[in-house]
Amino acid sequence: MQQYFNEVAAFLAARLRGQEQFKCWLEAESSDFVRFNRSAVRQPGHVRQIMLTVDLADGLRHAAATLSLGGSLAGDQDLLGNTIGRLRTQIASLPEDPYLLPVTAGGNTERITASRLPSGRDMADQMLDAARGVDMVGILAAGPVYRGFANSLGQRNWHEMSSFNADWSLYLARDKAVKNSYAGFDWDGAAFRSKFDEGAAQLDFLRRDPVTITPGGYRAYLSPTALGEIIGMLNWDGFSEKAFRTRQSTLRGMRAGERRLHPCINLRENTRDGLAPAFQADGFIKPGKVDLIRNGELAGSMISPRTAREYGIDTNGADAGEAMSSVELDAGTLPRQHALRELGTGVYISNLWYLNFSDRASCRMTGMTRFASFWVENGEIKAPLNVMRFDDSLFRILGDKLIGLTDERDMLIDNETYGGRHVSSARVPGALVGELAFVL
Repeated sequence: MQQYFNEVAAFLAARLRGQEQFKCWLEAESSDFVRFNRSAVRQPGHVRQIMLTVDLADGLRHAAATLSLGGSLAGDQDLLGNTIGRLRTQIASLPEDPYLLPVTAGGNTERITASRLPSGRDMADQMLDAARGVDMVGILAAGPVYRGFANSLGQRNWHEMSSFNADWSLYLARDKAVKNSYAGFDWDGAAFRSKFDEGAAQLDFLRRDPVTITPGGYRAYLSPTALGEIIGMLNWDGFSEKAFRTRQSTLRGMRAGERRLHPCINLRENTRDGLAPAFQADGFIKPGKVDLIRNGELAGSMISPRTAREYGIDTNGADAGEAMSSVELDAGTLPRQHALRELGTGVYISNLWYLNFSDRASCRMTGMTRFASFWVENGEIKAPLNVMRFDDSLFRILGDKLIGLTDERDMLIDNETYGGRHVSSARVPGALVGELAFVL
């Protein structure tokens, strides 16, 4: 794949005229997909796809197009050549872009991590073996993903890494199910089975009569998956430097020094240990780590090259959307294996759904519990919880109401596959909260 990408870049460079420059961005994958239903394989398959975005510039005018390629230069060169011609025609009638990022000669990088995964068939067989006697529905996606950047000044950046993402639900009846996932770079059969069996054990609790609690504040434990959903909300312009400058960020109170989180909150973009590449679509290199919250206080932001050019500041290689791609939240000291005991009496939340902001200015968010959330008394699960809506501020959940974070974290990889496998990931612990506000 890398050799093919270099051939494409050389072909594009040879088609330039005058002062034209180009840059291109490749997204590709070679993925095994297995869909399960009723604990049986329903749709096995393999997807190999290559998407290339080409941006042609002449001075401050530019135009871009995204192509689906076949993987052979001989078969793709007509499409590539015609695309350059079409972009050249478009540029002639376009206005200048004052914030256009000029094509520059950045550093060349290469990261190729050999696959450490068993075959897709082997992973699927382990899932089927674990699912004997229960009703499992889910999907397994595994294999290498590729990202590449090239420009007309000779810059070449390449990223190649294999990962897996198993996402499943164990169904009981009606709206009763336990949802779980297992993802990473190294498949550990024992670790997968432990996580699967933990969810299967929760099915017994779902057979009990559910309870509905009165709206109000309750002590709550958020699993790493549930906390990951909350942290993910901060990608809605939370750490965007552009959003800070235009006062659209949900964390602007932290930038003003008016708000802070619990001192145990240390959050960063950790590209070095994530699945995403260490460069972005415009060819700017990302640092290994970018501290965003340190000891509960805002320590940085995500600054795209375009924002940096607009405001005359330095970029830290953030993507155009200025969102985190490789989230890392430090672990705490609460023993995860004793989460129920530490919770005492309150709500155990496995998953959160349909999150949205109810008040962006105060970073207040709302969402629903669903799939294996339980009412706990004296450290023991008593009954499943009927669907409830919470509405609370991040400055309470991870601020003055936070009791602590667990000593173990989960690796969560974005399970979206629309248009291709995503490379966003998050490594987060669970959280014990002294009071979470439920409104209905």
